[in-house]
Amino acid sequence: MAIPKKGTRKINVDACQYRWLIRKKTTYTQSVYGSGKLSVAVELADEPGTTLYIYTDRPHPHDIKTDKVIPILPSDVSNWINQALALGWEPSKKGKPFNTSVNNGLLEVTD
Repeated sequence: MAIPKKGTRKINVDACQYRWLIRKKTTYTQSVYGSGKLSVAVELADEPGTTLYIYTDRPHPHDIKTDKVIPILPSDVSNWINQALALGWEPSKKGKPFNTSVNNGLLEVTD
């Protein structure tokens, strides 16, 4: 499933152009229970295949317990893309989303 183009940002990693998007709207759980983290979706910009979902360790700004906002920078996304590729993400191949989570700065596959 492709991510919507509205609100995405482009990033070049190793001569490939990707689009990425941070889910800005909080879910009910993120805003009420104090366990909300930011999530990022990434796909190839021109011909999307498999979408990379990254569940970060960064608190969602609208989470009830967020004291300090730690932004997601393009350098973070670039780093995570490289890690996902090393973990076996094939962005040009059609298929189910490649789900990962960030743990101490490193991606882990969560399928």
